[in-house]
Amino acid sequence: MNPDALRIVFMGTPEFAAESLQLLQESQHEVAAVVTAPDKPSGRGRKMTGSAVREKAKEFDLPIFQPEKLREENFIAAMRAVNADVFIVVAFRMLPKCLWSLPKLGTFNLHASLLPDLRGAAPIQWALWYGYERTGLTTFLIDEEIDTGKILLQKELAISPEDTAASLHDKLMSDGALLVLHTADAMAAGTIQPKEQLALGAMKKAPKIFKSDTYLNCEQSCHQVNQQVRALSPYPGSRISVLRESGEKEDWKILQSAHQNHTELPPGMLSLSRKGLRLSCLDGEIEIHELQIPGKKPLTSREFILGWKGPELLHTESKHL
Repeated sequence: MNPDALRIVFMGTPEFAAESLQLLQESQHEVAAVVTAPDKPSGRGRKMTGSAVREKAKEFDLPIFQPEKLREENFIAAMRAVNADVFIVVAFRMLPKCLWSLPKLGTFNLHASLLPDLRGAAPIQWALWYGYERTGLTTFLIDEEIDTGKILLQKELAISPEDTAASLHDKLMSDGALLVLHTADAMAAGTIQPKEQLALGAMKKAPKIFKSDTYLNCEQSCHQVNQQVRALSPYPGSRISVLRESGEKEDWKILQSAHQNHTELPPGMLSLSRKGLRLSCLDGEIEIHELQIPGKKPLTSREFILGWKGPELLHTESKHL
């Protein structure tokens, strides 16, 4: 084995992690095992489907572990038997100490922010929601607390005005895979010096986003509303609760929008006409470019208006975070 190579156990689940696995497998390092989530039912047929990391590991014929519980004695014993130099974690679950403390060089994680800023489950979304112009990536050693371990490497990244959660995710995925590889290279060479996380100024949190958090608050400015739309596009999508002519409420997802001009309509009014689809906010209106209504696929505003048979004005129910 190459003396500058590491023996690695890789842990991850979604596509964001699969790219890191790809680069590690193509490097001088040895990926000795892969740990990912158990298969789960997916689609209308509820067919059991493996994660993106599982599929990538299968391409390389790597040993795959899919434990239901990370504290299972048999699983811990199997991980100990791998005798890895390091565990690498990208978009996986919280690990118990009995697992992350096994390798001699420790366990490091890739986080999609410049720690200690944006600790939490949704750093990509919150960077956009807060209106950041820059974000980044951090590799750090896992310890007892979430996202608090010593920093290994960091990389800064600009956020463009057009970025959504989807586009920023893809940029961070590619740069993150490179940062993971560079971190492994530096650990193998013994040139990395872990550093304590230092809070400089006011650090923001990036907690998990629940459905109740996704509803737009039209009592906010157009800029704030657009930031939320970008942050939650395409998934889980920002929602408005529309009051239909029947009096029933119906959730519509707003997937793309842009700031428009002043409007005389009070906040929360939805106007639908050949001119477009617009939602009034505190200081003007936003133009909705793409949306999705229950049971339908996403539509452009033009496609939606062409099939619209209802009134030209609808009320929405404002919901506050």
